[in-house]
Amino acid sequence: MEAPELAAIADSFVSARRQGRALPGFPGTIPYDLVTAYQVQDHAIAQWPDRVVGWKVGFIAPERRDASGDERLLGPIFARQLQMTTGSQSTFEVFEHGFGAVEAEYVLRLDADAPADKTLWTPEEAAAVPSTLFTGMEVASSPLATINQLGPRVVVSDFGNNNGLVMGAEIPGWAERSDASLICTTSIDGRPVGKGGATTLPGGLRAAFAFALSRSARRGRPLKAGDLIATGNATGIHDILPGQQALIEFDGHGSIACVAAAATPKDEGDWRA
Repeated sequence: MEAPELAAIADSFVSARRQGRALPGFPGTIPYDLVTAYQVQDHAIAQWPDRVVGWKVGFIAPERRDASGDERLLGPIFARQLQMTTGSQSTFEVFEHGFGAVEAEYVLRLDADAPADKTLWTPEEAAAVPSTLFTGMEVASSPLATINQLGPRVVVSDFGNNNGLVMGAEIPGWAERSDASLICTTSIDGRPVGKGGATTLPGGLRAAFAFALSRSARRGRPLKAGDLIATGNATGIHDILPGQQALIEFDGHGSIACVAAAATPKDEGDWRA
């Protein structure tokens, strides 16, 4: 695939996101591997009028992996789509007629720069990086309704199917905790839809963190102090529509309550700092 074709795919996703509208199908030829899909993502990041403050991590089922060997993927989280909740209900946007879901997350914040030249991390090495853990909720939404069905190369092409992150309370001393001690549940409109925790993540928090450190360095985007890592869905991927409410309860660490709204067009004024 040539650079203009990759840029055109990115243009289509960026335009749809800024206009708050759905796409009828994938805008072009699906990239043939994850490396190419990340090139599309890089084009889109360069066009998006905001700065990256972190990355979501998504798991790739074994049968959907490619020659890269990656078992996870990354998507950017942008500053204006980051919310810090103080206990009151937050509002988040999903693309009407596109894909919309919520995911309970455990979110790591780096408290020191990672070495830029280290491109392979073990879970044990990742746990030693100074970092702080928080509760969170990923807004998984895309203008493309079939994004997850079409697979990881499509997910990577459209910002990792991310449309925001809501962060809650700090969980102290995470590196000394067992993953089994981190438990959470998700409800939509008062109906339980998922229960799990850090052990739901294949390999746990440390494996997700190690992947984010490794892949980011290999992309030439080494992680820095202040960067956020949403480590993966802890209770599942739960579809949500505009007007519905999500409640995520983190055992011993508070809760996050949010209501979905339909994505709206963004003009230049909406993007000024």
